[in-house]
Amino acid sequence: MRRLAEMPTFHVLLALSAAHCLNDLLQSVITAVYPMLKADLGLSFGQIGVITLVYQLAASIFQPVVGYAFDRRPFVFSLPAGMVSTSIGIVMFAYCDTMAGILVSVFMVGIGSATLHPEASRITSLAGRERRGFAQSVFQVGGNLGGSVGPLLVALIVAPHGRHYILWFLVASTLCFAAMRPICRWYGLYLKGLRERPREASGHACLPLSKGMTVFTIAVIAVLIFSKYIYMASLSSYYTFYLIDKFGVSVSQSQIFLFVFVVSTAVGTLVGGPVGDRYGRKIVIWVSILGTAPFSLLMPHVSLPVTVALSFCAGFMLSSAFPAILLYAQELLPAKLGMISGLFFGFSFGVGGIASAVLGGYADTYGIEAVYNVCAYTPLLGIVAGLLPNLKNL
Repeated sequence: MRRLAEMPTFHVLLALSAAHCLNDLLQSVITAVYPMLKADLGLSFGQIGVITLVYQLAASIFQPVVGYAFDRRPFVFSLPAGMVSTSIGIVMFAYCDTMAGILVSVFMVGIGSATLHPEASRITSLAGRERRGFAQSVFQVGGNLGGSVGPLLVALIVAPHGRHYILWFLVASTLCFAAMRPICRWYGLYLKGLRERPREASGHACLPLSKGMTVFTIAVIAVLIFSKYIYMASLSSYYTFYLIDKFGVSVSQSQIFLFVFVVSTAVGTLVGGPVGDRYGRKIVIWVSILGTAPFSLLMPHVSLPVTVALSFCAGFMLSSAFPAILLYAQELLPAKLGMISGLFFGFSFGVGGIASAVLGGYADTYGIEAVYNVCAYTPLLGIVAGLLPNLKNL
């Protein structure tokens, strides 16, 4: 019986992965349409950075708030509520022709992201039971796959016809609502079981480290996220512009090369969680971030085929870190799964947003190639992972 209780709830994990896939597919439409949006509205790189900043800050500010609120008062239908906000934002993004309207639309999409990520991550940890690294990888790879398919669908559906064709992506939101049904059903039964066991529901897990050491460790993790997401922002927001500017590829071709990069993040995410379960979170964090540096440092100095290959390697290495980082942070504060998920998802979104805005202004001033020459060094900050204490996997 104990062995059965430790097994992940696979149908719930698959539904969570599917919901994450469809949600992030919708989220990826924002950045994938940037070249079209820039041409339609005559935007500068700095304005593109501001759009990304508003989107990322909407997500980052609200994620820990949502996580904390639903830690205290769980709500079964939180995931569908977030998808309603995302769907409204997608419709607005398809038709708004002013900068203000675009900012409101991406804010709505950001609110949807702020709701889904901490809540779905919390439910993933609960459903994963004793194999939480594996569960988080299944959940995260759904998001990465959705993010990789999104730019490809934009290249096939939107780029040849115009921005209004973004409305076709409402099919994805409809499928996402369907994927959330078994999640809500399972989560409702889980919460009902907790209400029938009030002592278990109100219990507080012990901290594995002292409060001071916990704060220090979270600060180290924040530095690691900072290094990871500055480089990820340079690729996710400006990689297409870099390829167009340096190699003269078309918009559609640049989207295909972006697809290759985002697929690499899906593969890396799928590998990172199980490896962390087996060998420990710390070694995965250390190797994945610091191990990105050789690829990032070479990328600005090679041909187009080698650039695409190096982007795949860099994406694979970096993305393998996030399941381990998130599980490591959850193990520091095991009674606050939603809040810590929201905090680290939110912080990563915030770093990405601020980095996109800063890098956009830098690209306007010094050129898009200069962005990659500077950002290539950020994975070297992965050296600080050596300061993380070893934790026993929960």
